[in-house]
Amino acid sequence: MPGGNGMGPVGQGQGWGQGRGPGQGQGKGLGRGNKFGESAGEFCVCPSCGEKTPHQRGIPCNSINCPKCSVAMVRG
Repeated sequence: MPGGNGMGPVGQGQGWGQGRGPGQGQGKGLGRGNKFGESAGEFCVCPSCGEKTPHQRGIPCNSINCPKCSVAMVRG
């Protein structure tokens, strides 16, 4: 090299920077539906008696009445 400093062309040789990994792994249960068609752990819950029913995709929980006490359910 001109100047005789012992450095080779840019981009050759061992680098000193930290590499970037392949990214984060998949989370547990995310994006995987169960037999009811919802993601794991998603339920509609009655705020009055605590009854739980599986959440159905596309149907808001507040449009479903509790099967036990007929109160509108909430997402939980």
